Amino acid sequence: MTNHIAARRSSGLRNAVAAGDRSALARLVIVILAVLLGLTMLFSLASGASDASAISVARGWLSGAGEDALRVRDRIIINDIRLPRVMLGALVGASLAVSGAVMQGLFRNPLADPGLIGVSAGAGLGAVLIIVLGGTVLAPLTTALGTFSLPVGAFLGGLAATLVLYKVATRQGRTSVATMLLAGIALAALAGAVTGILVFVTDDRQLRDLTFWQLGSLAGATWLKIGAVAPIMVLAMAATPFLARGLNALALGEATATHLGIPVQRLKYIAIVSVAASVGSSVAVSGGIGFVGIVVPHLLRLAMGPDNRYLLPASALLGASLLLLGDAVARTIVAPAELPIGIVTAIAGAPFFLWILLRKRGVIDL
Repeated sequence: MTNHIAARRSSGLRNAVAAGDRSALARLVIVILAVLLGLTMLFSLASGASDASAISVARGWLSGAGEDALRVRDRIIINDIRLPRVMLGALVGASLAVSGAVMQGLFRNPLADPGLIGVSAGAGLGAVLIIVLGGTVLAPLTTALGTFSLPVGAFLGGLAATLVLYKVATRQGRTSVATMLLAGIALAALAGAVTGILVFVTDDRQLRDLTFWQLGSLAGATWLKIGAVAPIMVLAMAATPFLARGLNALALGEATATHLGIPVQRLKYIAIVSVAASVGSSVAVSGGIGFVGIVVPHLLRLAMGPDNRYLLPASALLGASLLLLGDAVARTIVAPAELPIGIVTAIAGAPFFLWILLRKRGVIDL
């Protein structure tokens, strides 16, 4: 009897997908977003307070010319400053956007976002613990982990916050949106309070670094940082396509997903660990950058539908593009100074979030 019901539900799901199939449109959108990302990376590479020529450096790369054929200043600015920043910005934007899409699928609500429900705050607390106490109390840990200590600390903080949030918001297999949001606010407040205590005991140099870092910035991008966090980000994002089918089924409810053969508990654990790894690594190297995880998946759902097979890779592409554009604005709008990128994303993302609330008013039961 159970198998018969599952077969009927599976057949109904296939019929519903076929009736509103947007896979061709989704594939086209992904191609367009891939082209957009390439153009955005070139634009970001050429933008900045300096007039360094990316074209001359590119010509040197293509021709195989040595240093004598390039302006040394341009080579240093492009190769050692802008290019690492572009690569790190693309990784962070993709990680935050994919994490937002996964959390929205896991909680079955478009308001779920690592920044809004305390995950980023937990990751930030883990990173601040490493920064402030890494030379004293946590010295054995930082010595053992080396350059990986900061992303590992942020990962553990984000993982702890995600696990607590899920346990508090989920009861008898159902996730309460109101509880999720309130628990996220409480977790963010608690993490902020502990972070404030740690900031209080820092010296002047650490305080300046932490203040700018908490507002979000890609200014400290180096190839060493990319080497430390890129494996974690790439592995976390590489796991998400395997979650797509399960997240699609989970949209029908956990009971239905179980009848369709989805290992729901394993899906939850993989999703939680992937989000914590992505968000933790992102926070470790870029600080607090909000709203990317909620804006990007929502825009893509409007454009191409909710199918996570296409939504997740599209989120990675659009998230990377939007963060690079935001970083280009942050670097040029008050040049030669630099505006923290978290301010730029908040200015753009907060009105969009309010629009989502107004659009869903009366539909989402808060």
